[in-house]
Amino acid sequence: MLFNYQAIDQTGRPETGVIEALSYESAVSSLQRRGLTVSVVTEAGGEGTVLGKRLAFFDRVKTRDVVLLSRELATLFLAQVSALRIFRLMSGEVEGTALREALTAIADDVQGGSAISRALSRHPHIFSNFYVSMVRAGEEAGKLSESFEFLADHLERTYEVTSKAKNALIYPIFVIVTFFAVMILMLTTVIPQLSHVIAESGREVPFYTRIVVSMSDFFVAYGVVLLALAVGGGFALWRFVKTPGGRMAADRFVLAIPKFGMLLRKLYLSRVADNMHTMLSAAIPIVRAIEITRDVVGSPVYGAALDDIAESVKGGRLISDSLGAHREFPGIMVAMVKVGEEAGELGNILETLSRFYRREVTAAVDTLVGLIEPILIVGLGLGVGVLLAAVLIPIYSISASI
Repeated sequence: MLFNYQAIDQTGRPETGVIEALSYESAVSSLQRRGLTVSVVTEAGGEGTVLGKRLAFFDRVKTRDVVLLSRELATLFLAQVSALRIFRLMSGEVEGTALREALTAIADDVQGGSAISRALSRHPHIFSNFYVSMVRAGEEAGKLSESFEFLADHLERTYEVTSKAKNALIYPIFVIVTFFAVMILMLTTVIPQLSHVIAESGREVPFYTRIVVSMSDFFVAYGVVLLALAVGGGFALWRFVKTPGGRMAADRFVLAIPKFGMLLRKLYLSRVADNMHTMLSAAIPIVRAIEITRDVVGSPVYGAALDDIAESVKGGRLISDSLGAHREFPGIMVAMVKVGEEAGELGNILETLSRFYRREVTAAVDTLVGLIEPILIVGLGLGVGVLLAAVLIPIYSISASI
């Protein structure tokens, strides 16, 4: 949450600004730790307006920036630089406004006596529960540099896999949008003009031409209504997907799509194995590791499965048995986890699984792109060709008979 504040600094000069905090009390405490005498603190409202407000989209911190930050923090902690000096230094070096403000607030909290993990936890939009737990484990073990190095490696692996999957979708989405735009443009502008020529000739036209002309007339007459319905339906669907039940239903639908759903499953399995391996390497208890993975896996379906698995492991069941009770986790993963439990090498097995599924994601992306690209190109060409043939063939027949 953002709060506007008015305060007086130690020299007696008035100071105003905006601070991010979890609550009103946290905002006041953070300001007081900066040595300010607080006079007014109010919640910043109206973030959805255009003027004078910060849009969350432009304040997002990229994963790449967090990776670089983690590596620099690891280097500085390894050099035994004090935590306060590190965060003060980094707050002056980073370029992004949101990250710079967060690091400044973290430095203020550390100066006020707060633990680093607790200071990071006050910025959940930048530092996830997984990130904070890894830092907390590093604090308890006195190995902060190793924790930040682990985090940088983990985030970099996750970023590479996720980016590859996202980039593979850009071209297909562009072609699909182009296809529908071209079809609608032709049906509403080109086809009506050509259909007038056909109608004025008075000649009998093929049935496929009548179908195309009827579609064109429909779009011209009810195009505005269709657009309004599409916008309204899209908004309603967006609101539904924002609900817990909607997110679960949407996730199940996407995972059921052939090829694409399998790609996402492998991506989530890679994320689960990598997260748990990283946390076990930091000596985080297995139940806590499963709970954190549940929060950061990015899939409601897999999150619900991991929630049940955590409860099962708490009850004394083996991890492999708990995984085997959910169809989201394939037999090969269950079998390898079982081997890791019996051999006392669960962390190494999870690392092997993580590498395996990362390779599977890469192979699946390449296969999917190679399959979709020619299908989309042929589909676009056929769609436009059918529309043009449906009206140009009758026109050619009319001109040939003159």
